[in-house]
Amino acid sequence: MNEQSLSIRNAILQRRSIKNFNGQPVERDTLMTVLDDAKWAPNHGNREPWRLVVGCGEELKELHEVLREFGVAKWKELSEEDLAKQMKKFLAPGAYLFVIVSEDARQKERLEDYAATSSYIQNAQLLAWDLGIGACWKTPPFLDAPKFREALGVKQGERIISMLQFGYFDEMPKARPRKPVEDFVTFFGSN
Repeated sequence: MNEQSLSIRNAILQRRSIKNFNGQPVERDTLMTVLDDAKWAPNHGNREPWRLVVGCGEELKELHEVLREFGVAKWKELSEEDLAKQMKKFLAPGAYLFVIVSEDARQKERLEDYAATSSYIQNAQLLAWDLGIGACWKTPPFLDAPKFREALGVKQGERIISMLQFGYFDEMPKARPRKPVEDFVTFFGSN
């Protein structure tokens, strides 16, 4: 068993959403270890409702073409320079993970599955962070586009809930302020 390099508390408090990756690839074996360990997320009835489509290594070039096709559609009005900047955001991550969840017809199970899959995503981000790999959970509008879903092999009755970018970075983003806990906690029975 590997020795833990960050305490759970430190991993939670120090993790940042990384948006400026340095282009260094994330090794397939490293990413697969993160994804395998993340499966210990709490999930109702041990349904493990998530499914993953991964882009890393050689497949990343093919994924970039798909992302370019769908990203460029919304950037038609941009100058060539601004378009290049936007595309760099898609080319710089060292790996991509598209997280897919089944959409159970039963509302309670659908909500439980979404929550469990969100826990899986958080686990993956924290585990990657512990290895010095940043991540950013994104939900661009094209995730629901029928042709994009088809390109990723998303089936009817499934939904992509995350485009998770992974990669190495050179600069640590500053922490953004959070509300004090007193702003969102009410003790039962208090006024």
